[in-house]
Amino acid sequence: MANRKTILSISAAQGLPFWRRPIFLLMLMAVGMPIAFNTWSALLNNFVIEAAGFSGVEIGWLHSVREIPGFLAIGVIVLIMFIREQVLGIIALAMLGVATAITAWFPTLAGLLTLTMLSSIGFHYYETVNQSLQLQWIDKKRAPQVLGWIVAIGSAASLVSYASLVLTWKAFDLSYNFVYMVAGGITVAIALFAFFAYPQFESPEPQLKTFVLRRRYWLYYALQFMAGARRQIFVVFAAFMMVERFGFEVHEVTALLLINYVANMFFAPLMGKAVGRWGERRALIFEYIGLIAVFLAYGGIYFFGWGVALAATLYVIDHMFFALAFALKTYFQKIADPQDIAPTAAVAFTINHIAAVFLPALLGYIWITSPGAVFGVAAGMAAVSLALALMMPRHPEKGHETVFSRRP
Repeated sequence: MANRKTILSISAAQGLPFWRRPIFLLMLMAVGMPIAFNTWSALLNNFVIEAAGFSGVEIGWLHSVREIPGFLAIGVIVLIMFIREQVLGIIALAMLGVATAITAWFPTLAGLLTLTMLSSIGFHYYETVNQSLQLQWIDKKRAPQVLGWIVAIGSAASLVSYASLVLTWKAFDLSYNFVYMVAGGITVAIALFAFFAYPQFESPEPQLKTFVLRRRYWLYYALQFMAGARRQIFVVFAAFMMVERFGFEVHEVTALLLINYVANMFFAPLMGKAVGRWGERRALIFEYIGLIAVFLAYGGIYFFGWGVALAATLYVIDHMFFALAFALKTYFQKIADPQDIAPTAAVAFTINHIAAVFLPALLGYIWITSPGAVFGVAAGMAAVSLALALMMPRHPEKGHETVFSRRP
């Protein structure tokens, strides 16, 4: 049996037991990441309001700080000159777990900003490498279906975490510190297992370890930019609204997230099949039209006083639409030179976070005067994304990246 220092090609790795193959490693890490990150997210709004007295301004600054490492994800290109991508991803996952575990130790603005920065470095560098490895290790023909299953597995891990919170938070009067320590500790344990139990897998195509910015990828870059800007409004302000406006407690916010991930467990594999059959263009058009409607309805909650039931429903629908994000990954996989995947994953992650660095803080100031206007901005961003998606060809490939380019 191969030990962890062995370097195996992806084809040779198919001879290993299933639990030691590259796809299983991707699935294992897909379990580890959300246990820490989503537990942190589920508790965050209640924790910062109760322990640190945050308002929309402080929460906006915290999320802006959280996105700085995403903006600096291009640093992965430098790191993979010295560290294998697989090892870097595992180290980043462990860093996320450690930072999550000690979050409740520092219930001040300065402390939370510092720990948020550390956990965010782990999260964003893990996500950058993980996306790269997914596109290198998974065959193009199977990518939509396999990525759909990976999303579903991550949702199942989140489901277990959230169900545990819902069932035990009030029943056992749990503390923020206990929950953060347990969730972060589990993620660290998974990272250690991933490091010691698996050989190093060699991707079929050697990756360029230089900065890559190609003109023919411009539509992919533009869609990444808009996705990052739009996502921030959901991540930062949709959940914050549930706590600030409707007074949701920890177990209630967690129950809402629980519903999200139950839906994604079933929805994501179906979306993987749909993307494989109907293509990325139609999937993204469907997503963006849906998001325009959702964000406009969010604004209606403030402008027309619509109630908590609609807000909760919109929150679940919103989250389900974001499950289609892997269609953007498979679009890039089809148009990219194979050796461009790792450096472009880093560049794309940086582009995805350009707006994320300043947008939460800026919108935090708008939030305290007109929360509905924040969701109006989000609807406008979704409309721009829709216009960009219409430029995507039905069958994208290298040389036919947009409707304006001729087939090779």
